[in-house]
Amino acid sequence: MRSERASAHDEPAAQANRLLVVAPNWLGDAVMATSAAALLRRRRPGWWLGGLVKPAVAQLYEGLDLFDELHVEPRAGMMGPKRAAATVRPRRYRQALLLTNSFSTALVARLAGIPRRVGFNRDGRGLLLTDPVAPTRLRDLPEFAEAIAKGSASPERFAPVSAHRAYLQLACALLEEPLPEDPPPLQLALSGAQRRETDQLLARAGLADGPFVALCPGASKALKRWPAERFGAVAAALCSKRGWAAAFVGSPQERDVVAQARDAAIAQGLAPQRAVDLAQLGLTVGSLKGVLGCAALLVANDTGPRHIAAAMNTPAVVVFGPTDPRWTTIPAPLEARVLADPDLPRHLVADDHPRRCAVERVAVDRVLTAAEELLTRAGAPSGASGARP
Repeated sequence: MRSERASAHDEPAAQANRLLVVAPNWLGDAVMATSAAALLRRRRPGWWLGGLVKPAVAQLYEGLDLFDELHVEPRAGMMGPKRAAATVRPRRYRQALLLTNSFSTALVARLAGIPRRVGFNRDGRGLLLTDPVAPTRLRDLPEFAEAIAKGSASPERFAPVSAHRAYLQLACALLEEPLPEDPPPLQLALSGAQRRETDQLLARAGLADGPFVALCPGASKALKRWPAERFGAVAAALCSKRGWAAAFVGSPQERDVVAQARDAAIAQGLAPQRAVDLAQLGLTVGSLKGVLGCAALLVANDTGPRHIAAAMNTPAVVVFGPTDPRWTTIPAPLEARVLADPDLPRHLVADDHPRRCAVERVAVDRVLTAAEELLTRAGAPSGASGARP
């Protein structure tokens, strides 16, 4: 946090420009939102910037020098918006930037008495916004014009536009500026406590002294999950060739699929002591950042750790099934995307074609090839040399 910017005569309640950023709930979206927050900091360095975040996002943003203060949102429920409004009201924010799309978060800003409220006009919340921004629809993109003309696509449907770009669009609407040609990159950092937590976790796991590949076989939806046994096959092949260890990561809700992927790697020849299930060792959001920052490579589904890796400058191979990659396009030069159907025409949305874009269509060899090409380009370590700092 940047609380050191405030002084006795410069408390946030006395400042002329106080902005509350309502951050996205999902980790991956919250990472994509850091470019917009950094743009606000770049363009308005004198503003007090607060963030309203979920507990997990608070851990994600810990150590990041973008916000002056983070307000952790109370537990949701019928009284959730009222409690959240009470949390931020003492700061007397003058503006709110809603990077969420829900009615309830717009209601929070209104109940908090924030005079200016900027966000996308959707989910029936337009009347709660002072500056409603029109979301991009299919009719706004030329690649969908023919499909709309033929009646095979609805012009009013939300277009598959990256959330990263959408957040920048909202920030620029608040700033009343055009989209920048050089937006800030994704960014995350570790607090001192998170760094120590990571060091201790890697030491317990036996991963402190050599390079390792991180593998994330989980995802929020089953249709996004590449089969766990294929993650195991990739781990076994990469570690056999490069002399690495494998770290399997996931949330507490993903422990079963993480264990399945590790078991598959061992069944295919990876020594058990070189296949570590970090989900069973107390992995947290904070230590996940640190682990991915130390990994030589991440292999993942389209899920939050993929975005964290990009912000930590870690090479990543990402497997996409029937979720259109345009929803989550990010500035990640060290990322390789493996699509279930790389030939899907641009006027089609992968989400509408679950069979054609089934994640099971991605073969292990395609992921290994993408990994080797990416590692060669990134100059990744091999053998027993030390892990990346």
